[in-house]
Amino acid sequence: MSYAAFKMMHLPTGIENCASGFITHCSADFAPRIAPPQTDDLDSDWPPANAAGPIPNLVVTAGNVLEIYVVRVQEEGSGSRDNRGTAEAKRGGVMAGVSGASLELVCHYRLHGNVETMAILSVGGGEGGRKRDSIILAFQDAKMSVLEFDDSIHGLRTSSMHCFEGPDWLHLKRGRESFARGPLVKPDPQGRCAGVLVYGVQMIILKAAEAGSGLVSEENALTTGGAVPARIESSYVVGLRDLDMKHVKDFIFLHGYIEPVMVILHERELTWAGRVSWKQHTCMISALSINTTLKQHPLIWSAANLPHDAYKLLAVPSPIGGVLVLGANSIHYHSQSASCMLALNNFAVSIGSSQEMPRSSFSVELDAANATWLLNDVAMLSTKTGELLLLTLVYDGRVVQRLDLSKSRASVLTSGMATIGKSLFFLGSRLGDSLLVQFSCGIGASTLPHGMKEEVADIEGDIPSAKRLRRSPSDALLEMVNGDELSLYGSGPSNAQSAQKTFSFAVRDSLINVGPLKDFSNGLRINADLNATGIAKQSNYELVCCSGHGKNGALCVLQQSIRPETITQEQLPGCKGLWTVYHKNTRSHSVDSSKMGLEDDEYHAYLIISLETRTMVLEAASNLEEVTETVDYYVQGNTIAAGNLFGRRRVVQVFARGARILDGAFMTQDLSFRAPNSEAGAGSETLTVSSVAIADPYVLLNMTDGSIQLLVGDPSTCMVSSSVPTVFESSKKSISACTLYHDKGPEPWLRKTSTDAWLSTGIEEAIDGTDGTSHDQGDVYCVVCYESGTLEIFDVPNFNCVFSVDAFVSGKTYLLDSFIQDPSGDPQKLVINDSEELPGQGRKENTNNLRVVELAMQRWSGQHTRPYLFGILTDGTILCYHAYLFEASDIASKNGEVVSVQNSVNLSSASTSRHRNLRFVRVPMDSYAREESLSGTPGQRITIFKNVGGYQGLFLSGSRPAWFMIFRERLRVHPQLCDGPIVAFAVLHNVNCNHGLIYVTSQGILKICQLPSASCYDNYWPVQKIPLKCTPHQVAYFAEKNLYPLIVSVPVLKPLNQVLSSLIDQEAGQQIEHDNLSFDGSYSVDEFEVRILEPEKSGGPWQTRATIPMQSSENALTVRVVTLLNTTTKENDTLLAIGTAYVQGEDVAARGRVLLFSVDKNPDNSQTLVSEVYSKELKGAISALASLQGHLLIASGPKIILHKWTGSELNGVAFFDVPPLYVVSLNIVKNFILLGDIHKSIYFLNWKEQGSQLTLLAKDFGSLDCFATEFLIDGTTLSLMVSDEQKNVQIFFYAPKMSESWKGQKLLSRAEFHVGAHVTKFLRLQMLPTSSDRTNASIPGSDKTNRFAVVFGTLDGSIGCIAPLDELTFRRLQSLQKKLVDAVPHVAGLNPRSFRQFHSNGKAHRPGPDSIVDFELLCDYEMIPLEQQLEIAHQIGTTRSQIISNLNDLTLGTSFL
Repeated sequence: MSYAAFKMMHLPTGIENCASGFITHCSADFAPRIAPPQTDDLDSDWPPANAAGPIPNLVVTAGNVLEIYVVRVQEEGSGSRDNRGTAEAKRGGVMAGVSGASLELVCHYRLHGNVETMAILSVGGGEGGRKRDSIILAFQDAKMSVLEFDDSIHGLRTSSMHCFEGPDWLHLKRGRESFARGPLVKPDPQGRCAGVLVYGVQMIILKAAEAGSGLVSEENALTTGGAVPARIESSYVVGLRDLDMKHVKDFIFLHGYIEPVMVILHERELTWAGRVSWKQHTCMISALSINTTLKQHPLIWSAANLPHDAYKLLAVPSPIGGVLVLGANSIHYHSQSASCMLALNNFAVSIGSSQEMPRSSFSVELDAANATWLLNDVAMLSTKTGELLLLTLVYDGRVVQRLDLSKSRASVLTSGMATIGKSLFFLGSRLGDSLLVQFSCGIGASTLPHGMKEEVADIEGDIPSAKRLRRSPSDALLEMVNGDELSLYGSGPSNAQSAQKTFSFAVRDSLINVGPLKDFSNGLRINADLNATGIAKQSNYELVCCSGHGKNGALCVLQQSIRPETITQEQLPGCKGLWTVYHKNTRSHSVDSSKMGLEDDEYHAYLIISLETRTMVLEAASNLEEVTETVDYYVQGNTIAAGNLFGRRRVVQVFARGARILDGAFMTQDLSFRAPNSEAGAGSETLTVSSVAIADPYVLLNMTDGSIQLLVGDPSTCMVSSSVPTVFESSKKSISACTLYHDKGPEPWLRKTSTDAWLSTGIEEAIDGTDGTSHDQGDVYCVVCYESGTLEIFDVPNFNCVFSVDAFVSGKTYLLDSFIQDPSGDPQKLVINDSEELPGQGRKENTNNLRVVELAMQRWSGQHTRPYLFGILTDGTILCYHAYLFEASDIASKNGEVVSVQNSVNLSSASTSRHRNLRFVRVPMDSYAREESLSGTPGQRITIFKNVGGYQGLFLSGSRPAWFMIFRERLRVHPQLCDGPIVAFAVLHNVNCNHGLIYVTSQGILKICQLPSASCYDNYWPVQKIPLKCTPHQVAYFAEKNLYPLIVSVPVLKPLNQVLSSLIDQEAGQQIEHDNLSFDGSYSVDEFEVRILEPEKSGGPWQTRATIPMQSSENALTVRVVTLLNTTTKENDTLLAIGTAYVQGEDVAARGRVLLFSVDKNPDNSQTLVSEVYSKELKGAISALASLQGHLLIASGPKIILHKWTGSELNGVAFFDVPPLYVVSLNIVKNFILLGDIHKSIYFLNWKEQGSQLTLLAKDFGSLDCFATEFLIDGTTLSLMVSDEQKNVQIFFYAPKMSESWKGQKLLSRAEFHVGAHVTKFLRLQMLPTSSDRTNASIPGSDKTNRFAVVFGTLDGSIGCIAPLDELTFRRLQSLQKKLVDAVPHVAGLNPRSFRQFHSNGKAHRPGPDSIVDFELLCDYEMIPLEQQLEIAHQIGTTRSQIISNLNDLTLGTSFL
């Protein structure tokens, strides 16, 4: 492994920052959007619309991922137009007139840097403005980017960047190198400025631009729909040391002042635990008035004597104003005129002995809490145990008299909270699933008795994922008791005068999170196929991960590929295609609305199977009996396509030379195709159908000669007539692919994008009553791609061109109608012309034959969905576009200069009703490995499904089959590896197979399957979460018995004197008189146990087969399955080994136990018998175990000892005093040992059987805080990999012959890389064979068989891998990477090279070689337009196909699990 590639396979999911703001829309243009127009009477529309109010966006960051969501609220009763609102019971029931709310993704970005903190810069000037907010992101050290949403590209655009790093700003660091935290950014509530605290004591003030100033120019207003986003105008630095503030803990801007006022919480002099009783109140707050024009900041008020554990400030909203200071044991309120406080537990100390502190009615610790404001006098706090507390400021209109704290629900452990609008809040979490919760507040007497508060149901997101994903009545959240409202105050007599506020909550949506991944192991899936080989074998495995903490602890079972559950399978050689069709017996026009409910559950009537020379027809409703002989289908040859027409009352079957219309089994019409100019009889014989698209009541046929025919159906007679559209009769352009798109639904989406959209939408409601049926049908469009690469969209049946794009093949990022003269498109055209003239002959032959072979366009059901457009090119590239609406022209009319251009375009365009407001944005698909090669003429590969197991999306057949599923307007791609290439696919819904699927593999096996229901597919990988309700620490896999031993810890409350007595060293004989131990109260202690879990066959929750409890104050540190050679019987024993440590404080010498267990399964009653074989107490904590050639290697405290196993006891054979402190991980390959120390980096040892000795070969002399280690094997070279607490990965190698290794004592660096997340576990997996390996196999010395990649998991919930590369590929990709740093515009202006530099946190570090390529950056290559791809490939002296095959090989070689 001299060279490697770094690749993320699963992006981070643990949400660290969340905030809300009007990013994609203003608060003003929200009102008409919230409820669909209701037809019964006008008054009913108003109350619900106001109930929810304008709802801002939700912005979240997880690691280096930034996502913006829009919250979609379903009003109660708004489903009346399609009569489906009653059928779907939304999650959480109905509350305050809202029946449901869900998050829908607007945009998603992977940044080249981890977001430290985030703030929303709002625009001041009252409510309901035509203004938008911007996002400020702060990155490590001192970088800030301000992003705004740009409607014209439907994404974020950087409006300003501020960097205070590098040689010019070195003085800001004041000589320090390492800092406790990154930059902290906070905005002024009125949006006049923002503050960023960097390097601990430097405050950077970002001054916002005022509206109407020179920066916010006219043309910018055009691109954002008339709304002007907030911008930053200038920035300057305030040194807080000059203001005598040394240790700044937090700062915030206050509400209600004319100028921005910043309050800073700082500690004047530090204290420590031993001095707290003398030196307690060390913090203070200072309020500075910020004058951004004069750059002055006078102190206007301050308050001293705050407790040393104060850590967070909360600005109280107006009309009250002021600031809340949160401490671990007390809460303080301060304003310019008044102050009050609240003690939370017995540790709170008052300043003077005279005054008595008000205490809360219950005891709670508030360190590490998060908070948000629900009302302007009620804040919600979330504690470190996940309880939600409500803090009320009792305010008499003049001053805050007192603070009241009351308990509310328990919920997820949060990392941040954000209130969204008036009635929703979001709980972001790194440790569990993040939740969107609706709250409503009522005033009145509480209905709850005082003692009942604890029994109220928790707000939990962890309902079984199988239930969560079904869109069916089972989704009503069972754990939520809506009626139970929570009194905010205790019902004591003192509160009798005040009107009490009661809150009720309902969970509306949740975002799944698999982090933090503390440990994982890979085991076999339940439905594994043990005969599989090659890549298909990978989907036998799954990753079982320890994730979460405390009550959010869970096992996450992750699989990269979907493996359907087989119901039955048959041999069926030579299959070419599969179709399932419905048949409605009733000939009457059924009313559409009643049809909607039943349509989903109707069984399929026939299954049509096309073989090479004939067609089979099977009756599909129950048992799939063959009825080929008794039906009038065309069965003498193969079928091209089949589908339903006329509302499922007829079946259309298209074959090479004709088509048939059937009513059930009986033919009603037979058509045969001829060329339109049928003068030459001989020529017309060869014309056959190559592809078909069906959209009721039209059938589009693409002929082999590149011409088009359209079959038009007449719903009244159920007959079909063939015609050639006039547009194509005259044109000589050959068509490479075409499809029909049916814009269904009550409000067809594409209609909104046409220039005369206001006409159609205005009249819409008026027509609705008279002929609702025709109106609900929606519109049909024909999408055509020519051989030249141009894409056009026509409306059917008139065939007016409504949208056209030149060079669709090149895969531009944005598609817009070519009739609009796009200013940004012009420079692009010049580039293309230049590149043609270059003498690069190598690239011309590449792309001349590149054309679109298949198109699909689809809009899935849902109220706010937008269509997707898919195109498959001849080289296997898949282009995926998402449509969006951008109205440029109506704003242009306000602006004088642009009108003339627009008018000239209008006149020149052929028809005025073009969809000029329609645009498409390209969606990245880097998780998909493309086809290896397209042999011959493949059939259609895209099959769209509306309901397979409750999911919707499309299935891509071919040599790399994959599922594309739609969730929250986001495409999730999941490959399916288990059967190799798939030839044909169809949806099947009948008695035995409920919403299942049927497909044929290239081996000729037909399989009828269902999707596994336990998995949740709305994640980067399909995941099944198994809640444990306790913290998991480590998991191992017992392969022989298919069991998972798992270390968990449960907090247990114990009496304090019992805890203290365990801290005394019993051996030293210290006895304490019992009268001293008169401590009352209790203390929470973690109790450890090892659970042995077995996967459940049905996919339900896993069963605990046995538990092994630990002794009191004994922590289990490691669990491993070891194979030991029994020296008495000379047989191998597979045992479960557990290493533990006693945690008894610093006065007791450390000791630990090693435990060996044997595990047996009883075959009769499936019970697991776990029996202890051996246990032994050793000095020092036993932190790692491993089996080494039949011996057991134990790391105990400061030494490692090798034992042999006699069958009854362990005897030491050899030892080595190697790690100075504590072994984090042990890895073994053959007789080599790699161990990582918590502070002293890694050691490389080997074990010699002859002299029975452990010898140190080499070590890394630097100090490194290791997290995980592993061997990396590439052919015959062995490398050592280690991850550290600065989020880096380093690769070392042992080279005793090289002089710089000090005669082999020192490990040399081979590569280093900044991952950007804490890597906690490595797993070595053999790389899979790829297409290029098969060709190179004949070359001697191509050592690719013994090649391993290392998969890692991180604390952010991301999974990635590091895979070895050969030198030629590495050099090619490295030069490509250098080009891409400049060629691709990076979000937020971040530099990928600086992000991937080794971070040493101020320690001296000699930089290692740069021999890892970053796949996160390389995957941008497939997203840039074709012309630019060729240009870059030419510049680095290679070809596009070469680069793409290298990238694809890496994806294929690492498609594990």
